[in-house]
Amino acid sequence: MFPRKHRRVRSCQHRGGRLSSPPHEGSPLSAIRVLFLGEIVGKAGVWCLKELLPKLKKQHAIDFTIADGEGATGGFGLGKNHSIYIRKLGVDVITMGECSYYKKDMVEHVAASPWILRPANYPQRNPGRGFGVYEAAGRKIAVVCLLGQANFRRVHLKNPFSTLPKVHDVIAAQTNTIIVDFHAVTTAEKNTMFWHADGKVSAIVGTHTKAPTADERLMPGRTAVITDVGRVGSIDGVGGLDTEVETRKLTTLVHEYSKETWGKLELQAVVIEIGDDGLATGITRIRERLDSPPQPATALGPEAAAGGPAASSPAHGPPAAAAADKAGG
Repeated sequence: MFPRKHRRVRSCQHRGGRLSSPPHEGSPLSAIRVLFLGEIVGKAGVWCLKELLPKLKKQHAIDFTIADGEGATGGFGLGKNHSIYIRKLGVDVITMGECSYYKKDMVEHVAASPWILRPANYPQRNPGRGFGVYEAAGRKIAVVCLLGQANFRRVHLKNPFSTLPKVHDVIAAQTNTIIVDFHAVTTAEKNTMFWHADGKVSAIVGTHTKAPTADERLMPGRTAVITDVGRVGSIDGVGGLDTEVETRKLTTLVHEYSKETWGKLELQAVVIEIGDDGLATGITRIRERLDSPPQPATALGPEAAAGGPAASSPAHGPPAAAAADKAGG
């Protein structure tokens, strides 16, 4: 268990219609800025990333980018080609969840890719790693991925509350800047984790539900938190997937494959500022719309290399994303 030590900070304030945590008084000027993207859902999410990420990184002076890639390939899991393509688009670390091994090629690929993290509370001998230490803006940044225990029918992992202190002991010797992706279902489990690790990590970002919450804030110990960061992809559907298919699955209880949807594309994320002391000085929510839907094209040049041949139809979205989805899934 973590020892309980807290320092008080000012309460959150509304700024421009968004709930934003104010900078901590006396915070260092050399704060690092981390962009944490919501769960990438399907080809629409990959397209949003391609179109919007460069602008956002420049606009917010981002030093380090993390994305939840749990649904990038067909809405369930992440394929090898998609992971490479997302990396080339400018994402430094990709985190996963209960679908970590849904794509067969990821089982081997994740072991050789230190920038892809599966939950740390998976069995220790599983392929891949649950945390990593990276460098950006002249300092080291640790990223930890954890999976919750409530309401996951297929995966039952070790207790994340006992896993995090053990991981923290290993990381703390290398850096005080630690960001946790807590991939969990219930708000109660996520918020309990916020209090459990407050003041011990820089930020805890909730993922999995793909619906952004309006509760981003600094905890008393200056850990930045949000219950769920949301998604990257279509918000005109059920978790970025076709509404008719998802409705039939729940009303008939007959399985069928989910389909992606392309309506109302949006990138949802948070920007976290972290001081030299490893504690957060602010957290701000971002929702960036992509007004025009993707158009068919004949080629994307070198960008398509990670995704395979650049050929697609309007129904399947941009060429590189569609090819990567086919190869990765």
